[in-house]
Amino acid sequence: MMRLSQLRVLLAVADHGGFTVAAERIGVSQPAASRAVAALEAELGAPLLVRGRDGVTLTEAGRRAVRHARAAVHHLDLVRTEVAAAIGQVTGELRLASLPSATGTLVAALLREFTDRHPHVRVRLLEGLDRDVRAWLDRGAAEVGVVTLPAPGLDTLALGSDEMVALLPAGHPLAAAPAVDVTALAGEPFVLSTGGCRPLVLGIAGEAGIELRVAYEAGEVSAIEGMVASGLGVSVVPTLGRERDQDGTVTRPLRPRAHRTLALAFAPGDRSPAVHALRRVITDRGPDAPSGPGRTRGSPGR
Repeated sequence: MMRLSQLRVLLAVADHGGFTVAAERIGVSQPAASRAVAALEAELGAPLLVRGRDGVTLTEAGRRAVRHARAAVHHLDLVRTEVAAAIGQVTGELRLASLPSATGTLVAALLREFTDRHPHVRVRLLEGLDRDVRAWLDRGAAEVGVVTLPAPGLDTLALGSDEMVALLPAGHPLAAAPAVDVTALAGEPFVLSTGGCRPLVLGIAGEAGIELRVAYEAGEVSAIEGMVASGLGVSVVPTLGRERDQDGTVTRPLRPRAHRTLALAFAPGDRSPAVHALRRVITDRGPDAPSGPGRTRGSPGR
């Protein structure tokens, strides 16, 4: 008979793409995780995973099993958390997905407030690009995720904002000025983000009436910084999470100035008491309580 612990292992392996990370995240040994999945496969009579050099992938049977396992685990967890909420306690697990630039800043400040209020809630943090966060929300791997606005189709609550700045190689002629006109970027080889900042950067250029000469594309800000430091081009990046310029680069404000707004997005479906509690932490701050640079007011909860 399949057990809840086996379903949790299967979900962790599916979410993290392999047994090693999955076992670490849920606190079991790798052999124990392998045995749990093997037992499920034996009971269901079908292989759920294909093991390869680059990790594991789900079979068609595995994808169907994961979809139902996620719903089953979620509803069983809700039994515990809803009963606890009925007697005034918030317990259970909160699955939160974040962007690397926000984890140590806006998210860290938010989680400090949340865990102070609700110490019995376990927080499981996933980290990736905007498209990863959206995928985790869509399939239920995360209940809440940090996204860049606008985020069409998602229920969001504004979390904070930061400034977008020009990223230049050290010694670049544009670095001689205190600020960089957006129009001055038109003739430069440009390193464009493939993450959530991409539409924002293209929008900044569009509003200035220019077309960027995209020479390279990269997902992580650190990769963009490395390419700019090597003299491959210029870029526009967010300031959040950047304590200082990387060696070989300088930043300058844009003219006109531009900002990125980050928000918490909520997965569709039933929400756990922990998710409702997290939402209350944000709305209780009020319009003037900062959670990071340039914090903005969120939309009302529903």
